[in-house]
Amino acid sequence: MQFWPRKRAKSETPRIRTWNYDKKNNVFGFAGYKAGMTHVLIKDNSNATTKGEVISNAVTVIECPPIKPLCLRFYKKTDYGTIVVYDVYAKNIDKNVLRRTRIGKKNIDFPSDYDFARLVVYTQPGLAGFGKKIPDIFEIGIGYGKDDIESTKGLLEKEIKISDVFKQGQYIDVHAVTKGKGFQGTVKRFGVTIRQHKSEKTKRGIGTLGPWHPRRVRFTVPQSGKMGYHLRTEYNKQVIMIGNDASKINVKGGFMHYGNVNNDYVLLKGSVPGPDKRVIIMTEGQRQRKQLIPEIRHVSQESKQ
Repeated sequence: MQFWPRKRAKSETPRIRTWNYDKKNNVFGFAGYKAGMTHVLIKDNSNATTKGEVISNAVTVIECPPIKPLCLRFYKKTDYGTIVVYDVYAKNIDKNVLRRTRIGKKNIDFPSDYDFARLVVYTQPGLAGFGKKIPDIFEIGIGYGKDDIESTKGLLEKEIKISDVFKQGQYIDVHAVTKGKGFQGTVKRFGVTIRQHKSEKTKRGIGTLGPWHPRRVRFTVPQSGKMGYHLRTEYNKQVIMIGNDASKINVKGGFMHYGNVNNDYVLLKGSVPGPDKRVIIMTEGQRQRKQLIPEIRHVSQESKQ
């Protein structure tokens, strides 16, 4: 019951519902592609029992090619909800974007009657080199207000890099779609205890579907079904390292099922949802923590084969 309903995501690109507007004059999100995992040796600067010692931490490697703006989308709040009132498109749009979406009328003038704006961007997976061409399109929040329309216009004319959005030691939120596991039983799907070998009918099933009354099966009863491919958010992932020299983190033989990293990258402490090559959207942390800049001693580049 921790997550309900257990339905699959509508799209492989995560949907972000809320944005943290603590920072000003900046964009609040970025996207990359999960390459794999490795480990680093860092000097612990927290208040844990290992403070001051060199410890090993597992990190996830995310390749982050620059993202490009597609359009500025202007919203207005009405009595019937928030609606889109205007789109202003960028001048130079990659042809691969047309494989994913239609481009409407290219407006030039900026509207005056709106409440807030968001930036629609797209990734460039072709730069990553793992075979994907069609970009992922999503919205990101921006910190520019209605009084700073000139800065808002400037967002349409430049690429955005990971170093422009996040810094080393920062805590961010990660949004991704998990691995799809297909049709699974109750033991794997809900953690139901396996029954003894003399049980009636089955060992890896539940003992009852519920009481006689009410005369229906409640939705809380564990049953078999499709598992995985869920949209999930993990809070407060620490940025261990941000860089643009991939030779410092590429492992011997390349990352399994991915290959070598060719662009900017970010190392996040711990694991991240989803398989290799899946798009990962990173946003400003909703539950802010004090930044602790890690002192990196070594990044493992041993083969993962």
